[in-house]
Formats: sequence, C-alpha cells, structure tokens
Amino acid sequence: RQSQTDDDFIPNTRRIAALADERHAVEIRAYDVRGLTVLADAFVLCSARSEPQLKAVVSAIKEGMKEIGVKPLNVEGQYTSGWVVLDFGAIVCHVFREESRAYYDLDGMWADATSIPLDLDEAVETARAQS
Repeated sequence: RQSQTDDDFIPNTRRIAALADERHAVEIRAYDVRGLTVLADAFVLCSARSEPQLKAVVSAIKEGMKEIGVKPLNVEGQYTSGWVVLDFGAIVCHVFREESRAYYDLDGMWADATSIPLDLDEAVETARAQS
C-alpha cells in the first residue's frame, strides 16, 4: 500500500463517516495517521449500540463505498466479537460495539494523530448526491 502524498483520501474518509452516521453510529471520529503507521493514511472509528446496529453500519459502509467503485480489500472481525474492521487501503474503518471500543481504546492509542474534521451534515449530503 502506498501512502497518499496529499489529502485525496479525505473525501472517502468523510463518506465512510457519513455512511456510518446514516445508520446512527455514535462517537464517529477520523484520524490522519500518516507518519504514525504504514497501515493506512486514515482511521475511522465509530460505535454501534447493538449487534444488529453493528451489522447495519458495516453493511451501509460496504454498500455505500461500492456505489462509488471502492470495495474493501479485507474485512476482519465478527459481529459477535463487537469489532469489525474494513480495510479500504488508504482508509481503515473500525466499527465497534461501545464496550469493545472502550476496552481496546484505539482513540487513546492514536491520540497523537491529527483529527480529521468530518463535517457530517455536509458529508451526508455529498454521499447522497454521489449515490
């Protein structure tokens, strides 16, 4: 995977966040992790309050990204484990149940990363327009 040299991953990062928001995910955060890891340029973290909601959020992200021609390179985790990871290359999205997110504390782990402003109201409208 090659790291992006500019911010061209930002629109898809915001789209992923907007898709999660449409399924009422909570605590949606995005971090610019360039320079901190070679795994990705951005991490998106969000929480679901139940297993059915976790499934809905993951499905919405996969389908919404597929609509613009972006499929995950890999999907890891189990709905029953409370943590599913969608790897889109430059962007890795972590969808947690709230208790799993608190336990693994990726927000704390990536505290040195710059937060990516999501502007979710604007991102939701852009995602809808692209669909």
